[in-house]
Amino acid sequence: MEITQLSPQGQVIIPQSLREAHQWQIGQEFIVIDMGDGILLKPKKPFVATQLDDVAGCLKYQGKPQTIEDMNDAIRQGVEESWHDCG
Repeated sequence: MEITQLSPQGQVIIPQSLREAHQWQIGQEFIVIDMGDGILLKPKKPFVATQLDDVAGCLKYQGKPQTIEDMNDAIRQGVEESWHDCG
């Protein structure tokens, strides 16, 4: 375990050993997820550019339409479950 601290500019240094282990380079973007009792940083992976016509209708859903809130709750639950599985 390594310890770091928050700078006056709101920056946190990720220790070099972790950057090297994950092969993160300068400019790496992260998705920041609020877990309630802390945060989770996940490296943002670039997506291949696609057009709507390439993907529209590829997943057939036969049910009541879900709200954005329902989808966000499901994503949050999945992240929390995977986060707790790591501990």
